[in-house]
Amino acid sequence: MSDTQTDKIRLINNGLIEKVKVKALESPRKRMNHNFHELDETYQRFLNILCKGTYVRPHRHTNPPKAETFLILEGKISFLIFSDEGEITESHILQAGGVNYGIDILPGVWHSLVCISETAVCFEGKHGPYNPANDKDFASWAPLENTEEAKQYLNSLEKRIIS
Repeated sequence: MSDTQTDKIRLINNGLIEKVKVKALESPRKRMNHNFHELDETYQRFLNILCKGTYVRPHRHTNPPKAETFLILEGKISFLIFSDEGEITESHILQAGGVNYGIDILPGVWHSLVCISETAVCFEGKHGPYNPANDKDFASWAPLENTEEAKQYLNSLEKRIIS
């Protein structure tokens, strides 16, 4: 393979996953992304490695509208869908090798996820480009990250899921 072709591919393998997993375990947020895209690309694709106890504040993607796809490569999560008022309307167990190992959601769907296994490796894809100013609409009914309220809220979500 020529150098130009080699530069255009990136393998997703155990070495890469283990490297990102170490960073996730060391992160105060208990998760870490590994982007395969540049932030201004129209299609974002990345690994998202989550550790048990990470809090993903419920959010949606509306401005601009972005669909999103999650595939679980390793581990187990509960993917939660919420009403506009913050009630859980659906909960889906996604597990590598399980019955459901991925989900695709349309723009505007309130969602979050809870890591059930010690770590979970997700592959995500969504429309870009990434702009932190408008990438997510965070739910006003869900607590901010890194607060005592967030810990309590995550605890309440964990109690409500059937793993």
